[in-house]
Amino acid sequence: MSAILAVRVRSAAAATVRSVAIGLAAIAALVSVQVAWAQGTNSIDQVTVSKGTSGRTIVKFTLRNAPTNAPAGFAIANPARIALDFLDTTNGLGATQRQIDDASLRSMNVVQAGSRTRVVFNLNRPQTYETSIEGNAVLVTLFDQGEALDATAQVVQRFAEARPGDVQHVLRDVDFRRGRNGEGRIVVDMSDAATGIDIRQQGRQLIVEFIRTSLPRNLERRLDVQDFGTPVVSVETFAQGPNTRMVIEPKGLWEHSAYQTDNRFIIEIKPVQEDPNRLTQGTRGGYKGEKVSFNFQSIDVRSVLQVIADFTGLNIITSDTVQGSLTLRLKDIPWDQALDIILQSKDLDMRKSGNVVRIAPREELAIREKQQLESAAQISELEPMQVESFQLNYMKAGDFANLLSTNRQQQFGLGAGQTATTGGQGSILSKRGVAFVDPRTNVLFVQDTPARLEEVRRMIRQLDVPIRQVLIEARIVIAGDKFSRQLGVRFGQQTGFSFNRGRYSVGSTGSLNTQPTVRTEGDRIVRETRTPTPFEIASPTVAPYGYPGYSDPQALNINLPIANAAGQLAMTLINLGSGNLINLELSALEAENRGKVVSSPRVITADNQKAQIEQGTEIPYVTPGTSNSPATVQFKKAVLRLDVTPQITPDNRIIMTVEVRKDSVGSYVQVGQGFQVPAIDTKNVVTQIMVNNGDTAVIGGIYEETIRNDVDKVPYLGDIPLFGYLFKQTGRSSEKTELLIFLTPRVVKETMSAVK
Repeated sequence: MSAILAVRVRSAAAATVRSVAIGLAAIAALVSVQVAWAQGTNSIDQVTVSKGTSGRTIVKFTLRNAPTNAPAGFAIANPARIALDFLDTTNGLGATQRQIDDASLRSMNVVQAGSRTRVVFNLNRPQTYETSIEGNAVLVTLFDQGEALDATAQVVQRFAEARPGDVQHVLRDVDFRRGRNGEGRIVVDMSDAATGIDIRQQGRQLIVEFIRTSLPRNLERRLDVQDFGTPVVSVETFAQGPNTRMVIEPKGLWEHSAYQTDNRFIIEIKPVQEDPNRLTQGTRGGYKGEKVSFNFQSIDVRSVLQVIADFTGLNIITSDTVQGSLTLRLKDIPWDQALDIILQSKDLDMRKSGNVVRIAPREELAIREKQQLESAAQISELEPMQVESFQLNYMKAGDFANLLSTNRQQQFGLGAGQTATTGGQGSILSKRGVAFVDPRTNVLFVQDTPARLEEVRRMIRQLDVPIRQVLIEARIVIAGDKFSRQLGVRFGQQTGFSFNRGRYSVGSTGSLNTQPTVRTEGDRIVRETRTPTPFEIASPTVAPYGYPGYSDPQALNINLPIANAAGQLAMTLINLGSGNLINLELSALEAENRGKVVSSPRVITADNQKAQIEQGTEIPYVTPGTSNSPATVQFKKAVLRLDVTPQITPDNRIIMTVEVRKDSVGSYVQVGQGFQVPAIDTKNVVTQIMVNNGDTAVIGGIYEETIRNDVDKVPYLGDIPLFGYLFKQTGRSSEKTELLIFLTPRVVKETMSAVK
């Protein structure tokens, strides 16, 4: 709703402008009364202010005729004001302003615009109200905002109208979040978009009513959200008959906005930074005053400012140097914008202090402010000094003294370790101020003016607080999966024959070296080395290679066995008549190795403080010496180390700068003179992440896979299909290694235990 103030002044002589401006309100009221009587509309004939039995203020409007409806209205908190609109009603009081001596109501403005009359209550403190009709009178009862009011008597904003019918709605979830600009955001998920929603302000609380809506048992709770750093202190949701009520309790200066997207309803509580130079407070840009209309012809500037003061209830002090007149026509613009236009047109400026506005030329205000600053500086140089001691509990006094000033020096007469900090340029202390630190008792002594001492107290209250702590748990998992398969063969053949009537014997075997044989003598086994003849090979008394199961690699044609074979299969084929002998041995191995190593270092540290924890071993090695220096023993670390620096955000999340190192011993490297130096296999991760409190994040992973296919064979013979397997050894291996690093930060809650 907007108030329209129409003032029309037409004057032929500039000398009578001031007297015409003073009588504007009375003339407009008389003309309005005459028009009302001519048209037969209702009018306000009398206004009385009284106290009720409970001490509440009651304003009674006596009308010429009985009203059909109570006047519609609204209330604003800054400045405290209530506005009522009487439709089809004229102002029959004969005045537009009335001073009232009441604890709640300071004054009252009655302004007529056409067939509507607006009554504005200028309050001493924020009030709520209720209206009632008794015959031809309208009663307005004022309440303090702390008092409980009937829900039907409060000013309610209909955000969403409830659809007719008995449909029951449900709230599915209630959540709170912090916006980027520090606003508190309450997010409500509803069962459907047709839910009726009412919003009203009751005292310092904001009430949201969900019409014909049920609340699940798990959502009936109170959320304490003051740690989020928003204007919202708490959000309480509970069932209220067939409806669901949400009570939002903000703090400080704030304003709210609400919007709905499908089934999601969002209400935002934004902080308002109070600007003493602004006439209206708020974060939204532009002007926020009630709308007015002006039509002035050659009117004195001081008279225009007086009209604005009467309408707004501000105390405007105009300098004697403000002179001149202006012609102004404005229609339906905010009154604060109209005031700004008037000041700009006459090169004026204003300074606001509470409910008092001082208006003067810009140069005059600038000179006055400069004089005030110079006077304050002179007073500061002559103001008496005081000495005060401060006991710091959590912060070191020396660190706090460094914040007061960078001019830190050791002075004569101070004890060991005691230092003094003096003030000056870029210092919290004044030029004459000085701060002493006693590190033994952690006490700070400050000598300065009372204003500077109050600044030191404020800084101590803000900075000397316990630092929150964070517990960081890391899990380093190394998983390995190895698989290998090998197949080997040992093959040998021997043959022998004679010619030229046995004078010559010819034999073939795996080697030309002498072959070992074994013979038995009673219970003993005698091993001897000699070159057997082909026919001795086939002798029934001497088994091939000496005795069953014995084999000599020198007698083999193909010798590609597997070390530590899991299984072997040997076969011998012999023909004693011809002296031919064939030996075949197959060996095979298949191995699977799976393992997992879990390392879990934990460390607790303060906010913004680096913590380090490590575990492992130091490997010694000898470095060669020279002619002038002997050999020395040095050490290399192969450790698991965690370095982390946490930072707790206002919304209780954690930003971590992390370095995780996992080292192990590798191969040894020759460095000369027979000395070896160990190589260190490292796995290192350095990163910065942000994690919710108690959540787990994977900050890194290394995956390695090695696949090998090895073949050892006799050239050409090993390539023969099928038969070539007798001439080669095959091996296949696969090795997989994976490294994963998990981090879980938790903010340590501060608990207090009572000692009985």
